[in-house]
Amino acid sequence: MKVLVIGTGGREHALSLALSRDPQVTEVHAAPGNPGMASIATLHPVDPLDGSAVADLAVRTGVDLVVVGPEAPLVAGVADAVREAGVACFGPSREAAQLEGSKAFAKQIMAAAEVPTAMARVCETPEQVADALDTFGAPYVVKDDALAAGKGVVVTDDREAALAHGVACDRVVIEEYLDGPEVSLFAITDGETVLPLQPAQDFKRALDGDEGPNTGGMGAYTPLDWAPEDLVADVCRRVLVPTVKEMASRGTPFQGLLYAGLALSSRGVRVVEFNARFGDPETQALLMLLKTPLSALLHGAATGRLGEVGLPQWHDGAAVTVVIASEDYPQAPVTGDRIEGVDEANALEGVDVIHAGTKIDEDGDLVTAGGRVLSVTAVGCSLAEARERAYAGVDLISIRGAHHRRDIALHLPS
Repeated sequence: MKVLVIGTGGREHALSLALSRDPQVTEVHAAPGNPGMASIATLHPVDPLDGSAVADLAVRTGVDLVVVGPEAPLVAGVADAVREAGVACFGPSREAAQLEGSKAFAKQIMAAAEVPTAMARVCETPEQVADALDTFGAPYVVKDDALAAGKGVVVTDDREAALAHGVACDRVVIEEYLDGPEVSLFAITDGETVLPLQPAQDFKRALDGDEGPNTGGMGAYTPLDWAPEDLVADVCRRVLVPTVKEMASRGTPFQGLLYAGLALSSRGVRVVEFNARFGDPETQALLMLLKTPLSALLHGAATGRLGEVGLPQWHDGAAVTVVIASEDYPQAPVTGDRIEGVDEANALEGVDVIHAGTKIDEDGDLVTAGGRVLSVTAVGCSLAEARERAYAGVDLISIRGAHHRRDIALHLPS
């Protein structure tokens, strides 16, 4: 099988790496890709938001499957263009991708499917924002309705900061605050069959102890030994399957990766958000432990034959991902700084260094090109071993002004 991965980030590098190790995959292509993907995939300079260009590339390279990684191309309809060209594509249609593209739309779907979630209001004026903040009270949860690369959410006790964020957005969703730990649960679906992956947990705040501003994710780990034993079955029954059925009933079947961000609150499991693609950085950790060939799951979903694949199987042990971010991320990330030590970290047992925000400069050096630069992912027989290996890799990498959290997978819920 020949596969084309669309995107430039850590999620796309992780997907490409897993596919390159898949015995069913003969070629991996990526567009446009990143420097870390160059050794495992053939890179093509294509705009990932240009559906016609992506579809033309898929036909020209003769691939059997296109995997659209990021949310923006999905919301732009790139998957539709690929399917119209006669190529199997993993990723929801433009209409189905609105589950992530619009938080207000996601709330409508959840209401119709009777999915448990936070009470919320959709606001379009400063007066509506102020009234909703006062109704729900602190901590305030304010979400940009549109795509914001994982950074459109403000959770704060500061009413003025919450109000400022809400007013700055064209349209916002303001919610009640959900207590309890958060969990990520991914499911692969062909619009009918729903196959859940094992749960993971990511760390959104920039600093240790869950301090600092919200980010796209500073690290993740899996499995979650502390989570309820029936969590996956319960979420499938109450969240994932009803959502997929509701989307199908509207004539917009969801094919691809349905990501449920969950809060294990004092009132039970509640959906925090839906995403329409693999989450970053949880994907890096999950794919390290996936035993089932990734191509079988993705191609099965893309062709409506996921029911023939069976539940995903997993390797024993644990995986931990630690993100290395550039100076001043997430406020104003500094780029162009030289990166050293990647090869040394990659040489460690059980460690993969995944590129996210990197590029090769005019001097041929690997330099920073984004906020989240690299993620160091490691597997081990135990969570402690995986964590030790991941941080051993992090410590070998040098980037001026870079920062990372030291408490990923350290203090776990009981």
